[in-house]
Amino acid sequence: MHTSGLKDTHSSKARLTKFIDRFSEARIAVLGDIIMDEFIWGDVSRISPEAPVPVLDVEQETRLLGGAANVVRNMGALGADAILCGVVGDDAMGREIVSELTGMGLRSDGVAVEKGRPTSIKTRVVARNQQIVRYDRESRVHIRGESVRKMLDFAAATFVEIDAVVISDYGKGMISGPLMKGLWSLIGTKSINPEMVVTVDPKTGNFEHYTGVDVITPNHHEAGQFCGFKIVNEETLEKAGRKMLNVLNCRSVLITQGKAGMTLFEREGEITHIPTVAKKVFDVTGAGDTVISAISLGLAVGMDLKAAAHVANVAAGIVVGEVGTSAATAAVVKEAIMKA
Repeated sequence: MHTSGLKDTHSSKARLTKFIDRFSEARIAVLGDIIMDEFIWGDVSRISPEAPVPVLDVEQETRLLGGAANVVRNMGALGADAILCGVVGDDAMGREIVSELTGMGLRSDGVAVEKGRPTSIKTRVVARNQQIVRYDRESRVHIRGESVRKMLDFAAATFVEIDAVVISDYGKGMISGPLMKGLWSLIGTKSINPEMVVTVDPKTGNFEHYTGVDVITPNHHEAGQFCGFKIVNEETLEKAGRKMLNVLNCRSVLITQGKAGMTLFEREGEITHIPTVAKKVFDVTGAGDTVISAISLGLAVGMDLKAAAHVANVAAGIVVGEVGTSAATAAVVKEAIMKA
């Protein structure tokens, strides 16, 4: 394993920034679980007399697109207009998500409405920039057959000219055997672009659906759960990466390790560790969305795996320095690369 950072030469950095300028040319589709991230911000100065719990004085409430929708939002910040494909409920939150997409100038025709299914909502309560509790309102049952057919019909009609498709799996029921079997069938019969890059931000329990993808980006906990052992050092990390490459027969595995950075395993056998560039880590919410967004865009515009992973690492280092689900803009990422 060798450790790699951004090359120090000005020309190498300038080349990376030129690729980022081309992100607007990328034709991307994001298929996955659509979530609304809700934040309740406030301060805590007392304990409840009713129970030994803090009392939050609410100062502000915000909502941001989450899950696969946050991947699309991250791509928008990086300059690309991605197509979101997923399912929301026939409820006020589902309508708000569609409205939000429209307001961002993004397509919403890939979003299906499933009656009787609640739109997934993650609510985080934050006091003094510290998350103190999270509660989820959702259904994790698989989407219905009718919704699967709608997704596959949309893919068949739309993905012909797509450069990359991102699978954003949050385990909320969108990614299932029938959907992935249908998608692989479309790719195999060349009904859609056979040169299309397929990347996956995985969820434990669904790894059997990801065989043959170009990039899969588990965190070290997910990689360890898949492999059946904990990743505690460089030896177990390398063992896990190689096992995932072999079992999943994928082109590459990018294991993210929080403050320890990320490690790229390539089919050709090369292993590259990329140290984190984050100076401070306040909140890792949505960091995985940023990683899959940046590396997918990089591959879509012709970057090699290492260069795309470097850009993803820089972008993730920016978002973890913010509290709440955030997105790194193309301008900020380019600036960070030039200063690296």
